[in-house]
Amino acid sequence: MTESTITKPVFTRYQVFIIALVSLLQFTIILDFMVMAPLGALLIRILSITPSQFGWVVSAYAFSAGIAGIAAAGFADKFDRKKMLLFFYAGFILGTFLCGIAPDYHFLLLARMVTGMFGGVLFSINMAIIADLFPLEVRGRVMGYVQMAFAVSQVAGIPVGLFFANQFGWHMPFLMIVGLCLVTGIAIFRWMKPVDGHLRGRVAQRPLLHLVKTASQKRYLVAFMSTVFLSTGGFLMMPYSSAFLVRNVGVSEQVLPAVFVVAGVAGLFTGPLIGKWSDKIGKYRLFIGGSILATIMVLVITHLSITPLWEVLVLNTLMYTAVTSRMIPSQALVSAVPDMMDRGAFMSINSSVQQLGGGIASLLGGWLISQNAGGQLVHYDILGYVTIGAFLICIVMLYFVNSYVSRKTAKSVPVAQAA
Repeated sequence: MTESTITKPVFTRYQVFIIALVSLLQFTIILDFMVMAPLGALLIRILSITPSQFGWVVSAYAFSAGIAGIAAAGFADKFDRKKMLLFFYAGFILGTFLCGIAPDYHFLLLARMVTGMFGGVLFSINMAIIADLFPLEVRGRVMGYVQMAFAVSQVAGIPVGLFFANQFGWHMPFLMIVGLCLVTGIAIFRWMKPVDGHLRGRVAQRPLLHLVKTASQKRYLVAFMSTVFLSTGGFLMMPYSSAFLVRNVGVSEQVLPAVFVVAGVAGLFTGPLIGKWSDKIGKYRLFIGGSILATIMVLVITHLSITPLWEVLVLNTLMYTAVTSRMIPSQALVSAVPDMMDRGAFMSINSSVQQLGGGIASLLGGWLISQNAGGQLVHYDILGYVTIGAFLICIVMLYFVNSYVSRKTAKSVPVAQAA
């Protein structure tokens, strides 16, 4: 494959449609999860709960997603991925609707479990579809576009959700997500083609046997471990970021949406660029660069006190860019690890360990931090040090993933040339 093919990939019209559709679907999943962070300050006040209880709301999604992903892994490669997508998306819509009508803390906790049960599996199906339809050489760029769903959720979704939450109550953002999900689901049903290439020539296996076989392969275990520490680094701080900005840094709840908007606008431009750079200079190299920047930003942000708004906007945008620089290349690398016949199961297990690792991290974060008499969060700096430790471990784990993918790619190139 020539360099021009790598730097200037040509997507068919249908591939462009799939990128847009998967990005929109990913946007709804991400928005449903990410809206919990900026709603954190509201929910802690309105429901009269502690930061630890809010951590359970976040973790409930993660734990149920992790368990469901493992349960679904054995079946993930037995069906057309489009049918799997529609089934789990319907369940995700139901869970989000339950969040939108939750009358109290305990009902919300149950609703988040239902949402996570289906939402966690959806992410793995999306990644399997991307890996099925796009070669590794351009997958970083595809991930870059899909990653824009994070940016759009911050530019439009989170601020709009917070606005309606302040105007009409905290239930409204979830009901808005349900409406968007229904439109997306209709588009998937109507225009997405079957994704069943993995079924051709596949030897039938029992679901449990397929799960055990996939989970026990050493080359897959390293990828799973790297995902655990990748998610740990994100889940430790993110659920409590809005509460920290409001209570410790002095950002008002009314101005808080602007912090997410500015970072999201930057992400609209940096996401595709990071995806392109990861294909050009190397996914692991870019991941290291993003991890270094993230480490610096964590040290700075976790030690903030009352800070001018412009400085908060700059720091939060840099932090978001660092996170994006880690997520895009790492997801592209991990997606190249499994064989096509194992891809669905691998992605389901990988999504599960990501959610379980994140859930444990959220609980750990809720246990480490507390509130003082003035309502400020304390020990947030300790949370930052633990996050940096997760960054460093992930760099080491992803080194082995990158080495395996490099060897795998090197072996496949002569075969392709011979063909």
